[in-house]
Amino acid sequence: MSIADYIYQPLKWEQPHTFKMEYALHSSGTVVAQLKFRSSWGTLATGESADGCWTFKRVGFFQTRVTVRACGEEEELAAFHQNTWSQGGTLVLADGRKYRATTNFWSTELRLETEAGERLVAVKTGGFIHMSANVEIAPAAAHLAELPWLVMFVWYLAIMLYQDAAAVTAVAAST
Repeated sequence: MSIADYIYQPLKWEQPHTFKMEYALHSSGTVVAQLKFRSSWGTLATGESADGCWTFKRVGFFQTRVTVRACGEEEELAAFHQNTWSQGGTLVLADGRKYRATTNFWSTELRLETEAGERLVAVKTGGFIHMSANVEIAPAAAHLAELPWLVMFVWYLAIMLYQDAAAVTAVAAST
């Protein structure tokens, strides 16, 4: 079934194994999608569902961005440009459409919205040892062809935020 078929059902990302950067999106016991990182130290991840396969990769150091591609393809479907000062950024699709990513102060909720502020996909994170997140897909996102990879992309961003926060905490604790 397509991810769009689960819009009105509870969805939750879960990390089955503590030390593996692998996540499964569940709905009532059914695995709807998976997001797997190639390595625990890298930023390349592959997301798969019945809808297809996509890769997400963060590149750059000071001016980071995330690329989104269909598996095996070189052409970018979208690129996310992080805005460090506003706790979010902008996802620019190949056709020019833009979506905003925003987060709350604690970075426990990450939302993807239209430029007009209409919510499309949101994740509310939890878990300390095993990362998890409840997923909300707004009805406004139901018609979007990119919905399957958007759900994976928002979770990917949440994981990157979590890792960045953990790195900052580790540096602060060591000084």
